[in-house]
Amino acid sequence: MNNKSFLKGSALTTLIALSASANALEKPQTMEDMWKIIQEQQKQIDSMKAQMAAAPQPAKTATATADGNVKSLERKTDVLSKEVEKLRTELVIPEEPKYKSAYGLGPAASKVYQVGKGLSIGGYGEANYQAIVGDEKGKKDNADFERLVLYAGYKFTDSILFNSEIEFEHGSTDDGGTVSVEFAALDFFIDPMANIRAGMVLLPMGFLNTIHEPPFYFGNNRPEVERQIIPSTWREIGVGLFGEILPNLTYTAYVVNGLNAADFTSDGIRSGRQKGSQAKAEDLAFVGRVDYAPEALPGLSVGGSAYAGNSGQNQDFGGQQVDAFTQLYEAHVQWKYRGLEFRTLGSWGHIDDADVLSAAKGQTIGSSNYGWYTEVGYDVLPLLVKDTTQYLAPFFRYEQFDTIAGTPTGFLDDETKDRQIYQFGLNYKPIPNVVIKADYRNFTAKKGNLPDDFNLGLGFIF
Repeated sequence: MNNKSFLKGSALTTLIALSASANALEKPQTMEDMWKIIQEQQKQIDSMKAQMAAAPQPAKTATATADGNVKSLERKTDVLSKEVEKLRTELVIPEEPKYKSAYGLGPAASKVYQVGKGLSIGGYGEANYQAIVGDEKGKKDNADFERLVLYAGYKFTDSILFNSEIEFEHGSTDDGGTVSVEFAALDFFIDPMANIRAGMVLLPMGFLNTIHEPPFYFGNNRPEVERQIIPSTWREIGVGLFGEILPNLTYTAYVVNGLNAADFTSDGIRSGRQKGSQAKAEDLAFVGRVDYAPEALPGLSVGGSAYAGNSGQNQDFGGQQVDAFTQLYEAHVQWKYRGLEFRTLGSWGHIDDADVLSAAKGQTIGSSNYGWYTEVGYDVLPLLVKDTTQYLAPFFRYEQFDTIAGTPTGFLDDETKDRQIYQFGLNYKPIPNVVIKADYRNFTAKKGNLPDDFNLGLGFIF
């Protein structure tokens, strides 16, 4: 090969390589990826210069052409380096994140897991109007900006990140609204099978305690079973492990501060949540969950969870100290197939020393409780409009629950707590991030009359 051919071949090879690198730069995944591309370009330029210097003196025209090519490539690399600096902030917060659940959290709450490094911001909100049907003297029609939530996360390294949720409820703190930390935890990634999470954690029970963003459940109101029996949103201070044991078999397990039995009522354990606010931790509890999504049945997932721990917190209940050992179990199935979405969940709980708690509280606290629901919806819009990206799903949900399924000895049952709910409605999404909802709920109780309600609202994530 003569000198002229050698230089032309080197220049052509470098141009092809740099062109491929430039194409790769069009859709960089992380800042580190972009810097690697630029470093590779610089290595190729240095190599080309070295080849030119080592070669015998070629014809002037060939030398000038090759030298010009090198200078042109150097200018391009310099321009790309400056563009990287300009894009640094945009890459830390991706403009077009893929909304996908990760490590048991909601899609918007999972954004921090997608960034290469640095800050991640997300959130969701929901507002609704409720009309009460069949109750002229009791509960009134109302409108509420129910919640506005901000997710803030920071990825320190590939193995350590922080994630949090700050929630503003009911528009203002002037009339029953609150500002709360829903979760705030550090994740330490060690191995796909075993990673550590510590801080204020969401207890991994049910569908909605961990994934409660409005576009991802039917209706304006969360299922009552996942409010009264599983007290969503349920968070406590804790530490534990999460990971994937086998392909598609995931788990989460925490040790957390226990519930506070002094705040249990006839409506269940919901008021016993301590929410990480100066929480009593004389008694600790364990909570664990497993989920399996078989590859043979795409869209199907099955799982269950369990909570167990004392709730007495070394307190006095009418002159006695009791453990008030509290248990809660649930199992769930979800199937998403094309436009079909199906869910069912059942939960059962038990409270020891319910008789002592009832006497101290002056009301019947159930020694056991249960609830279950099933729901189905179908996106009908693809049947009406070809190739649409919008979503319109009519749905139906049935719930049954009783917070006093078991009555402690010496106390009377409250049959108004034994309830059923029939609910039907529509979810419409003009884009995946925004949902408009309408639904009607029919309530019945074993004893007493309960009003129905009609709900209209909207929700969004970002």
